[in-house]
Amino acid sequence: MHDHARPTPDTPFPAARTSDLSRLAAAETARIEAAAGAPVKLSRRLFMGAAGLTLAVALAPRASRAQDAAGAAPGASLSAFLDIRPDGTVELRSPFVEGGQGIHTAMAQLVAEELDLDIAAMEVVTAPAGTDYQILGGMRMTGGSSSVRGGHMTMRRLGAAARSMLIDAAAEKLGVPAGELTTRPGEVAHEASGRALPYGELAGAASLGEVPADVTLKQDGFRYIGARVPRMDLRDKSTGKARYGIDSTVPDMLHAAVRHAPRRGMAPEAPANQAEVEAMRGVHSVHLLPDAVAVCAERWYLARRAVEALEISWTEGEAERPMPADFSSAAFRQALDAADGESAEAEAKGDALGALAGAGTVIEATYTAPMLVHGQLEPPSAIASFDADGGLELNMPNQAPEMFQAAAAAMTGLAPEKITVVSPGLGGFFGRHFPYADSNPWPQAVTLARATGRPVKVLWTREEEFLRDAMRPVGHAKFRAALDADGMPVALAADLVGEGPTGRWWGAPPGKDGSAVEGVTGKPYAIPNVRVGQRFVANPAAIGYWRSVGHSMHDYFYESFLDELALAGGKDPMALRRALLADNPRLIALLDAVETLSGGWRPGPYEMEGTTRARGLAMASPFGSEVATIAEVSLDAGQVRAHRIWVAIDPGSAVNPSTIEAQVRGAVALGLSQTLLEEVVYEGGEPLARNFDMYQILSRDMMPAVEVAIVESGAPMGGIGEPGLPGVGGAVANAAATLTGVRARATPLINVDFTSQG
Repeated sequence: MHDHARPTPDTPFPAARTSDLSRLAAAETARIEAAAGAPVKLSRRLFMGAAGLTLAVALAPRASRAQDAAGAAPGASLSAFLDIRPDGTVELRSPFVEGGQGIHTAMAQLVAEELDLDIAAMEVVTAPAGTDYQILGGMRMTGGSSSVRGGHMTMRRLGAAARSMLIDAAAEKLGVPAGELTTRPGEVAHEASGRALPYGELAGAASLGEVPADVTLKQDGFRYIGARVPRMDLRDKSTGKARYGIDSTVPDMLHAAVRHAPRRGMAPEAPANQAEVEAMRGVHSVHLLPDAVAVCAERWYLARRAVEALEISWTEGEAERPMPADFSSAAFRQALDAADGESAEAEAKGDALGALAGAGTVIEATYTAPMLVHGQLEPPSAIASFDADGGLELNMPNQAPEMFQAAAAAMTGLAPEKITVVSPGLGGFFGRHFPYADSNPWPQAVTLARATGRPVKVLWTREEEFLRDAMRPVGHAKFRAALDADGMPVALAADLVGEGPTGRWWGAPPGKDGSAVEGVTGKPYAIPNVRVGQRFVANPAAIGYWRSVGHSMHDYFYESFLDELALAGGKDPMALRRALLADNPRLIALLDAVETLSGGWRPGPYEMEGTTRARGLAMASPFGSEVATIAEVSLDAGQVRAHRIWVAIDPGSAVNPSTIEAQVRGAVALGLSQTLLEEVVYEGGEPLARNFDMYQILSRDMMPAVEVAIVESGAPMGGIGEPGLPGVGGAVANAAATLTGVRARATPLINVDFTSQG
């Protein structure tokens, strides 16, 4: 339990890439944003499509670390393919996967803005796997709140380049200088003669030209950027036409249901009644997998009925990461608390340890948060299909097609170009759909397709998903802070104990694993002496990224502890934050915005609508955005109830305000759910909850009113999908402490007795 050694990276993610996902997107944003408004260099790459103009815009050459080390020339970092058809409609192949976050609409807004096209003429599909689409610092994924901030300038360049090529084609056809032409939505116009040519009519000629070396992007007069454009996918989702992985089929497909071992690391013995089950109606075959049994059948419900009928005995297997038979959540928390030794430094300024040693007033606290499942609406599934030439097609929910392509190549021995990855729309993101080894069904689908000689679709039940999910890790933080004679913080030290997913899957060493410390590192408060460290303790469970990653719990830890410091120093929580941010006008403006949105700062307690209420405040700086959150709570039968939550978010600039508001509200719902209710409990190496009957999530009647203010400071663009979540826990816990006097240092709050005064 007290293993402080550097973690060894597992294989599903590329070992050469050790940076945090969000930092890659931030670096890419900074790189391309510098070119905004200036001529943008484009490589001359052109593809002739049968339908019309097919354009590929390549970024400046950028090598991966591995390529740099080997001295190999990098491949083109292709942003997207844009097909302008003869009928004037346009297909955009997005590098990012749509999963309800509105990314396809945002990509269409950005391209249509510079192309000068009615967005209704656009169709957006997810691009196939391929190095051309690795536009985030040489990689591709949909996550880390990186899609718009990491891809917006590339999409704009794409639209601007296509518009320029269409103007050149029109100039040739009309016999006029290109400088005399302009565009209207979907057509090139020559105002002097009153002539106009639709884009579809020009597409063929434009495809014979060169991609311009320079394009200049629009600076004002935006039609779509910053507008409340309705989501392009809403109608199909509202009418049942949208297709997800769970809906996918291929010809001659077998369906497979699986039963996993109750504990990771166990293996099945031959079922006692295998022959009897194989004789059941519709059953094709029974298969033993490393830690599961599977039944293939002509229909999924027949496969499920058969796999549940198998009489299976489990024995200890040879898993790389077996779960100890005596593992329990309670014992692991005790092990984290007892862990000692030097922590690896993640952030430092001044001399925090020296200041603490000489301080007259020192405040200490330990905060914890449990493992969580992802619990996305759509259970995992995957279809594996081998073709006659030995190629493999994988059709499965995913957030990173090339990662799955590489993992499948490693498993099968096939060259990556022999593996096609089909990326359907996702029925939930939250960091669930990365190649977390045995936490995904696709390796099972590949194994079964090879064994049966037919395409196989594996669909996990919710029970199997709960058993094999790559969960959010346990959070554990030990804080110490010193106050001066005026009650102001002058030193803060924090040790984060445990393991983060970036260390597990990407090999980031302790102290360099942002997922293990973010939300405690990177805080903007002007405390002169700070030290944050990570004390590595391996987590036996399968862990993964969860919405807002480390911020999901660490900002709650920090912001709640900051309120403890305010109380100890005799400060109002809002006043303390304003004092610590006095030299940060961006964040002072954000505090002004959330205070105005909430009708004024009033911590309480106060009476309203027959209940006694209080308010709490928290801030967060996740994924390049800044957030301030105020929550209003009361007690209902001894439990915390949130009535209203106000969120002011500064993403720098906004592409679609409606999408931002929707994403913040969804993030608040998930943040409140995990704060109040959610918890994975292990006993005997097994999770107790196997479905939502034993894993509580927020119900509709518990959802508060949420108001959102968008502050556009003009700072470099930040993320949207996750930043609304991290402030919720701290704001709610701080409000509950003001209301009851009980300081909750552990989530979920349902486990806290708020009826005894603190």
